[in-house]
Amino acid sequence: MRSHPTITLAAITVVVTISIQTAPAAQAAAPMPQGADVKARLNSLPPAVKATVEAETRHATLKGVSEEKENGKTVYELESIVEGRTRDLMIDSAGRVYLVEEELDVDKAPPAVKAALEARGRIVRLESVSTEGKTHFEGHVRTRTGQTVAIELDASGKPLKK
Repeated sequence: MRSHPTITLAAITVVVTISIQTAPAAQAAAPMPQGADVKARLNSLPPAVKATVEAETRHATLKGVSEEKENGKTVYELESIVEGRTRDLMIDSAGRVYLVEEELDVDKAPPAVKAALEARGRIVRLESVSTEGKTHFEGHVRTRTGQTVAIELDASGKPLKK
């Protein structure tokens, strides 16, 4: 069944309004520390950010939107589910998406990434992370000792330098 765009937008607004609560007034008035997340209401987002959230969740389930401070600037994290997979976006105050993190099926990973992760253990989760047009991969691997470790790799399977 095909839904009407106005109905879909209204449904998203209702879901966001119900599922996302603002921080208490005292907390909202205090300066936000670097890296702190504050839940945001769709109606309170800057217009450009709100438009991006609405566009990016048109074919997704919205889990939440939070406001953060990053390098002294306010940014927004959009958490969503697309076709059963997590998809998180970072959006600047102008509404520009600058980071996309998506859960990825292991069989869709570049062969070198898959091989590098499997050499360390059993892959339990894999994400592609695209920043400013560059993509790398973050794998969570359960080692033979039962420990789960996160490994970041470039598309050729080489570890990223931190």
